[in-house]
Amino acid sequence: MKQLFEKIIRLRNPLFRFDENLNTTALLQFVWMQAWAMLRACKLLLLLRKPKGMLLGRGVRFFNLPKIKWGQFLKLGDGVYLSGLGVKGIELGNNVGIGAYSRIIVSTSLNDIGSHIRIGNNVGLGEFAYLGGAGGLDIGDDCIIGQYLSCHPENHIYDTTEELIRQQGVTRRGIKIGNNCWIGSKVTLLDGVTIGEGCIIAAGAVVTKAMPAFAVIGGVPAKVLKMRNETALPSLQTKKTA
Repeated sequence: MKQLFEKIIRLRNPLFRFDENLNTTALLQFVWMQAWAMLRACKLLLLLRKPKGMLLGRGVRFFNLPKIKWGQFLKLGDGVYLSGLGVKGIELGNNVGIGAYSRIIVSTSLNDIGSHIRIGNNVGLGEFAYLGGAGGLDIGDDCIIGQYLSCHPENHIYDTTEELIRQQGVTRRGIKIGNNCWIGSKVTLLDGVTIGEGCIIAAGAVVTKAMPAFAVIGGVPAKVLKMRNETALPSLQTKKTA
């Protein structure tokens, strides 16, 4: 039985293998939960949308569904909320998993609906994430992301003290995360940040500026702690050899 279920799961994750210590009770409970998740996804057929192998948790909600696109084998945990209120809406690649109680919201403003959220292929997002997309948010392929990620591609203008901050408008530069990044739990990314490919961001970091590819990043505010590939940042390599 394990072999049969492994073959099915490998359609989504080719490298998957059950742990040899997994007991039969846990396996059957897992299969039961996934079967119900597939049945929930079938309700999208009533809205003239193809589930494409989607697994849908309990209490998942969509807003502005025509602006939400997804690839094969999307997995949405319990209580996930997706709002496609934006110029380009939400686009999710193949084999994307979004953890329970996460909120993927392009914009909350009906008078300035913002841009987009795009998540690439093979991305796993932990529970309780908040992804905003007003200024645009792009997450590359093959990223693994811990719980409570917070992305805010928008910033309030506060140039004058003579006017309420909420009435001074906002700036939007967007956030971009490269391919193959590992982002720890409770990381916050602020507007204008670009994360190069292959980066590792330590848990609890607050990233306020662009980071080069293959950097290990941490702190508040975050800085480069070291390079995974020293050739990616010649200035650091020069300091070490001086």
